[in-house]
Amino acid sequence: MHRTHTHLNFHKSSYSTTAQECVEVAEFFEGAAVRDTQHRELGHLAFPTAEWHALLGAASRK
Repeated sequence: MHRTHTHLNFHKSSYSTTAQECVEVAEFFEGAAVRDTQHRELGHLAFPTAEWHALLGAASRK
């Protein structure tokens, strides 16, 4: 994804287990973005919807 997402509403991921291993997620029309809670200044990674759903499916099977 090459778009810049400037108005994302991040929240703590339900898959985060501890404060040291915490990521935040923001869903948007074309997919979702993920960032490290402890290093927000480094930006985020954006994923298209299909890739995001595949990641969630794999995570829920573990």
